[in-house]
Amino acid sequence: MIIRAGVITMSDRGSKGEREDLSGPEVARLLEGIGCRIVCTAMIPDETDRIRETLIRFADEEQLDLIVTTGGTGVSPRDLTPDATLAVIHKEIPGMAEAMRRASAAKTPHAMISRAVVGIRGTSLIVNLPGSPRGARENLEVLLPAIPHAVEKIKGDETECGSA
Repeated sequence: MIIRAGVITMSDRGSKGEREDLSGPEVARLLEGIGCRIVCTAMIPDETDRIRETLIRFADEEQLDLIVTTGGTGVSPRDLTPDATLAVIHKEIPGMAEAMRRASAAKTPHAMISRAVVGIRGTSLIVNLPGSPRGARENLEVLLPAIPHAVEKIKGDETECGSA
């Protein structure tokens, strides 16, 4: 199964062309490594409405299997990605977000202030990652083994989880 994926980078400066996006390409590279096909990418400012609109477009119009965001998951006033994500998902998958925080906490105490969310909109899995290339990579690597199975289940696969 080829997973159709999109990557959205949240960056006020990057969206103005004042900063190079290093996290988005790193996320795309990792996703391609598990067989994903990157269909859509975007770099947008840290604005709740823009984030919500882009997530909805990627999920509902583009019908992507997987949408990965990078940036805006902390506690700064402009860190709005989790709030926008919660506003558009239908189901939350807290175990995936908890797994990222648990793995990150082994490397930095700052992991405990991550507000990253993972959830489902329609048949799209949405994952929030930190904005730094290293943080995005380390967090996504935790989820990579589970993503194909999660996408299959979200798409309606009815086989028993333990039967494979």
